[in-house]
Amino acid sequence: MIRNRLEKNLKKLKPWAEKNKIEAYRLYDKDIPEFPFLIDIYKDYCVIYDKTELIDQGKNKDLEVTKAVEEVLQCPSDKVILKKREKQKGANQYNKLEATNRRFPVLENGVSVLVNLWDYLDTGLFIDHRPMRYFFLKNAKGKKLLNLFSYTCTVSLMAAKAGAQTVSVDMSKNYLNWGKDNFELNNIDPNQHRFVEQNAMEFLKTACEWPDYGHSFDMVFLDPPTFSNSKDMKEDFEVEKDQKFIVEQSMKFLKPDGVLYFSTNKRKFKLDPALEAAFNIKNTTEKTIPQDCFDQKIHHSFEIRKKF
Repeated sequence: MIRNRLEKNLKKLKPWAEKNKIEAYRLYDKDIPEFPFLIDIYKDYCVIYDKTELIDQGKNKDLEVTKAVEEVLQCPSDKVILKKREKQKGANQYNKLEATNRRFPVLENGVSVLVNLWDYLDTGLFIDHRPMRYFFLKNAKGKKLLNLFSYTCTVSLMAAKAGAQTVSVDMSKNYLNWGKDNFELNNIDPNQHRFVEQNAMEFLKTACEWPDYGHSFDMVFLDPPTFSNSKDMKEDFEVEKDQKFIVEQSMKFLKPDGVLYFSTNKRKFKLDPALEAAFNIKNTTEKTIPQDCFDQKIHHSFEIRKKF
């Protein structure tokens, strides 16, 4: 059953990926209820996330799925990485599992992005945001972009590749350096862009008052974690609870005709009515879910503009 589905998905997705110069994509997205797995391809490697619920651990199908992947992709076992993607709290998804410091580049719409498949649960590249990154690649020329909670700065990379000025904000020095490496890999001088090592919540409180930041950006990308209780934060963060603050503060960075691109991976996220009353908001979720993601609730996305 699982092998047939993998073969079917590969036949559909491989030509599309090759045509669009995409080397990182989701081959399988919990398509079959009996096989709750995510299977992602990264060039010659494959990452399998076991999403089996605790109650079903006795029915684990890791070996069956791994064997099917190896056979369908003709992938040797040392290039198949199996991870247990359990529910995470705070910044746990960013905690190290190993310390190989091993990265390699994959193409996304012709742009090279560094990934690490071994050291973290996540790889440095969120597959579900590919359409949004492509949007910035095609629409950010001559613009000024602020990227909040920037992670490895891949949105900034795409915007910079298009010819934008970018500012990336993240509390992790490691991820900002990873972002700079992404820039250099694509022959973009990171010194011509800004990388701000700061808790984005603190940045939102104060930086909008800086003379060269307030009301000066054409685009803001806001993709916060669903929840965080990082030791570097004074209070726990929860995206639905804190959405009003982060959206209102983000809007202070925009030019009058600027746009805030807000995304969240909280599956049951509900937009605050107060925000809908204060701003022009367009739900863009349907057009930002990539075709290789079967899960249509993997994220919610919005374009937010000022009212006049």
